[in-house]
Amino acid sequence: MNLLAALRGKDSDNTPRLALIDTLRGGALLLMVLYHLGFDLNYLGWIHFDINYDWRWLTARALILGSFLWIAGVSLALAEAQQKTLQRKLLRTARIALAAGLVTAGSRLFIPDQTIYFGTLHAIALMSLVIQLCPLPAGGAGLLGLVVIGLGSSFAHTAFDFPGLAWLGLMTYKPLTADYVPMLPWFGVCLIGYAWAKVFLAGGPEGMATKQPQRPAIAWLGRHSLAVYLIHQPLLLGIMMPLTRLLRPL
Repeated sequence: MNLLAALRGKDSDNTPRLALIDTLRGGALLLMVLYHLGFDLNYLGWIHFDINYDWRWLTARALILGSFLWIAGVSLALAEAQQKTLQRKLLRTARIALAAGLVTAGSRLFIPDQTIYFGTLHAIALMSLVIQLCPLPAGGAGLLGLVVIGLGSSFAHTAFDFPGLAWLGLMTYKPLTADYVPMLPWFGVCLIGYAWAKVFLAGGPEGMATKQPQRPAIAWLGRHSLAVYLIHQPLLLGIMMPLTRLLRPL
C-alpha cells in the first residue's frame, strides 16, 4: 500500500460510506482551508490581525475545530455500529497518527517558530485510541464530555506548566505553536459527538443513511479529508511564500 492510499484510509471491504458524514466533514474541511488561508496571509504580512486574541478569529477557530472533533466522535460510534474489528479501527488511528507526524515535520520546515506538536490530528489520534480501547455507553460518554469541557474551560495550574504535559490542556499559558488542541476541553466535544451518534444509531447504522448529497464535491472532500488536510497547507504556503518574497507586501 502506498503512502497516499494509506492516508486516504480506503477500507479493504465494501463497507458503505454515509453521504451525510462525508458532506459534514467536507464542509468543515473547506471552512478550515479558508481559515488557514487567512492565517497564512496574516503570518506572511499580507493582512494584519491579532489571530490569537481577536474574538472573531477565535470564534471561527472554535467552531471549525469543534465541528471536526464532533464528527470524529460520530465516526467512532459509526465504526462501532458497523462492528468493525478493533484491529481495523486501530489501523485507521495509526494512519491519523502518521499524518500527525507529517504535520509536525512540515510545520517545523515551514514555520519553525510555531512548530505543531499537539494539533488537530494529534488530538484526534489520541481521542480515537482512548475511545476505541475504552468504549462507553451513550449516557456515560455524554456526561464525561460535559465534565471534560467544564474542567478544561475553568481550571489551570502552574503544576501543569511543563511542556511534556501541554497535551492535557491545564497549563496557565498557551504554548507557542500554530495549532494547539489539548485534550481538555476538546476531548469533551468528541465524546459528545460519540454519545449523540450512539443514541442516533441505536437501531443500526442504516438509521443514518441518506440519499446522495446535493453537494457531491463537498462530500468528495470529506471522503479524502486526511489527504486534503495534509496537502492544503504546503500548497498554500508553497504559492504564497514565493509571492511574498517577490511582491513584498506592506
